[in-house]
Amino acid sequence: MSWRRTLTIFFSTSTRPFNSIRRSLAPPFSFSSHFSSATSPFPSGLDPTKTSDKPRVVVLGSGWAGCRLMKGIDTSIYDVVCISPRNHMVFTPLLASTCVGTLEFRSVAEPIARIQPAISHAPGSFFFLAHCRGIDTEKHVVHCETVTDASGSNILEPWPFQVSYDKLVIASGAEASTFGIHGVKEHAIFLREVSHAQEIRRKLLLNLMLSDVPGISEEEKSRLLHCVVVGGGPTGVEFSGELSDFIIRDVHERYSHVKDYINVTLIEANEILSSFDVRLRQYAINQLTKSGVRLVRGVVKAVQPQKLILNDDTEVPYGLLVWSTGVGPSPFISSLQFPKSLGGRIGVDEWLRVPSEQDVFSIGDCSGFLESTGKHVLPALAQVAERQGKYLASLLNQIGKSGGGHANSARDVDLGNPFVYKHLGSMATVGSYKALVDLRQSKEGKGLSLAGFISWFIWRSAYLTRVVSWRNRFYVAINWATTFVFGRDISRI
Repeated sequence: MSWRRTLTIFFSTSTRPFNSIRRSLAPPFSFSSHFSSATSPFPSGLDPTKTSDKPRVVVLGSGWAGCRLMKGIDTSIYDVVCISPRNHMVFTPLLASTCVGTLEFRSVAEPIARIQPAISHAPGSFFFLAHCRGIDTEKHVVHCETVTDASGSNILEPWPFQVSYDKLVIASGAEASTFGIHGVKEHAIFLREVSHAQEIRRKLLLNLMLSDVPGISEEEKSRLLHCVVVGGGPTGVEFSGELSDFIIRDVHERYSHVKDYINVTLIEANEILSSFDVRLRQYAINQLTKSGVRLVRGVVKAVQPQKLILNDDTEVPYGLLVWSTGVGPSPFISSLQFPKSLGGRIGVDEWLRVPSEQDVFSIGDCSGFLESTGKHVLPALAQVAERQGKYLASLLNQIGKSGGGHANSARDVDLGNPFVYKHLGSMATVGSYKALVDLRQSKEGKGLSLAGFISWFIWRSAYLTRVVSWRNRFYVAINWATTFVFGRDISRI
């Protein structure tokens, strides 16, 4: 083959990605008046749909609620647009396992495109990596700003765009509560995202390796290897259990020089696992104590770079601080001028609508029933968010089939039965192949309630079946098997 023919083939094939980029910027995008199409490639967003188009559902968030909604939406009725700062859903019940290498990070992350394939190939469905900065309910528009990579020398500045909607679902979740305690955001690590688990894992392994370097003092070695968990809810208890397993089964074998220095302390202001009954709580306390976890009842008053201070002025030095004290509304949710329920969540009615606005719904941790409904605000649990997402997907499909899919066209549509939540129970692992399972609707109700190895087997089986895709179920099963046979991976990558 001649060199001319080789170059011709190379340049003809190398232009295909650029052709696909040009096609992706074709309508329905429109260009803002602030930018000239000749000088800026950035689109201003999506224009309102026409009556001849499919109505557009815009989903803010990619958590349990938003992803279950997108999975259930009938894409033959609606176009789906998801706007979120992350392009995946996190299977949060197994997130603590990734911090110590029991599971790999990709095993708990499910790409949005796999949950709702239409956003990858349907002409009017998209995923936008962005934050929502405001909502104009009169014009049916959300104002957004792109998420860009702040690392490297060639930093791309974020730019604004807007998306028109026919139906808007706010499912942006909540953020970790710090209760205004000074220093928490600067020095503690939350456990809500894959990036948090990665940071915990890197810091834990770094401290282990630094503590083994010659010249370090005994006091500094003890501080570096002191892991403090604040918050005795399911997340804090499960992370403490995973950490104690990691110490017993891996650190004692592979870091024998520092094994006597590493400790775990769990700090809780009240009772740990308060949603469980007294018998199960006591079992968890006994099991954690047996595994070497030190339980401290107290309230954190301040957090400093290398120590935290309790309300009785006790100083607790730490090398790793994980904060897991519940969630509250994010600044974005607080900024919205919608009626609020108890706790500052967006107030919704029995059909998960924002009553003061047309075509706006809210589900998940960012929403709660208004006091006027006579219903209690539901807890910020994955099963609550998932059930709300499933219900709202069915409701929107019903509205679309009745001809109410477009903006301001669903006023006279019969919405059917309101949302009713039925608690399916609670589970938590406490390490050492032990767990708690409480399948009662309340602590006083009748039903299955047990602890021990059988509970641990039920816990693993239940979560393996609840993982979103067969791909991730395979990953999780393989990770569990390899960890059992070969131990946890302790590479700091």
